Amino acid sequence: MKTLWSSRDRQELRTRLGRLDAESRPLWGKFTAPRMLCHVNDAIRMSSGSLPAKLKKTPLRFPIAKQLAVYLAPWPKGVPTAPELLARGDQAAWEAEAAAFPELIDEFANRPPGAAMPLHPAFWHLSRRAWGRLAWRHVDHHFRQFGG
Repeated sequence: MKTLWSSRDRQELRTRLGRLDAESRPLWGKFTAPRMLCHVNDAIRMSSGSLPAKLKKTPLRFPIAKQLAVYLAPWPKGVPTAPELLARGDQAAWEAEAAAFPELIDEFANRPPGAAMPLHPAFWHLSRRAWGRLAWRHVDHHFRQFGG
């Protein structure tokens, strides 16, 4: 099971990012490549606790739905996201976001094992393991969106 806690899995994501560029076109959805990467980076910032997001009362906060969504269910296309993860909009510059990505995923992974994890806007309380898996799946989803 791939996760941001694994250095091998983080390296795979770095390699996949290297196959994308600012002109990459989406296979679905409305993001441009720079906006997608900005969104992914902000989601990692949220996962690290440096970008707060408002909690929503969704069914995903309940244990069974949470476990299915984080570990088992296929990642759906077009699911609404936290507005905080879209706030920077089209201000994203590919080069800056691409340079920040490896630093952000390593910062996430270098959290001490006992460090408190932030609340997720849809899932609320997540274990350390769940955060690593969910963050990896989110990046994977958007890289696949652009063929990477």
